[in-house]
Parts: sequence; C-alpha cells; structure tokens
Amino acid sequence: MRTSTIKRNTEETKIELSLNLDGKGESKIDTGCGFFDHMLTLFSKHSRFDLEVFCKGDTDVDFHHTTEDIGIALGMALNSALSEKGAMEGIKRYGNIILPMDETLIPSAADISGRAH
Repeated sequence: MRTSTIKRNTEETKIELSLNLDGKGESKIDTGCGFFDHMLTLFSKHSRFDLEVFCKGDTDVDFHHTTEDIGIALGMALNSALSEKGAMEGIKRYGNIILPMDETLIPSAADISGRAH
C-alpha cells in the first residue's frame, strides 16, 4: 500500500501528517488556519488521497511557517509513499491542467520524476 507518515518538528511548527495514495479522499485536517484546512481538504477529496494533517504552529505571528512546513512534509510524504518498488506503476511522470474556477484561471503542472529542476 502506498502510504506514508511524516513527523516534522521545527522551532516554529510541530506537524504530524499521514498520506494514503490509494484512499477515498477522506481527510482530517487541523492546521490552525481555516482557509488552509479548506484547501487541504479539497486537495484530499479531488485527488482521492486520504490525508491527515495536524499542526501546531506560531500562528500568532502569521501562517507562513505553518503553510511552508506542511508543504515540505506533504512533499516528503508523497516521495516516501512512491519510493517502494512498483509504487509508480500506472502513474505518468508529469501532468498539467489549466482550470477555470469562478473568477480565477489556475495553471498547474506537476513532475514527479525526482529531478531537482
């Protein structure tokens, strides 16, 4: 099963994140930032990844460290879940979309080849 659990502790944040790439789009999210919780919930739902994220951060300052460190942890979890032999079967190396949403046009691209640039 393509799963991963990441614990990331820094001076600014304490994060526990679990990812299941073969899930149903279920999530439990508590980052301390309502909008970010909403976006991660939608990410889980539309990707059909099961995602649990719990973060205690220095939100009295702002949400910068929370979003940055969760992004790092999510990338680490995705890399870990795909690192086992055969885990990439059925997955294309890269993809892109241009998605119209309300008044916004969102271009997005992803490459999971493992290259740094």
